[in-house]
Amino acid sequence: MPDHIYKIIELVGSSTKGTDDAINNAIERAKKTLRNMDWFEVVETRGHLSNGKVAHYQVKIKVGIRLED
Repeated sequence: MPDHIYKIIELVGSSTKGTDDAINNAIERAKKTLRNMDWFEVVETRGHLSNGKVAHYQVKIKVGIRLED
């Protein structure tokens, strides 16, 4: 396996359904304009409350983009 070099970007996904959906929303949107995304890491999880209930989930992720040769 050759050595890889990565650029890391941060994304914040959101969802009313849950944290997994927020992660998937961020990645699905990013893949429309970015290539070579190889991995992600959850950095932060937070949410928005409305009337004492969870209304929105937000997840900050770091995404590793493999640089091309």
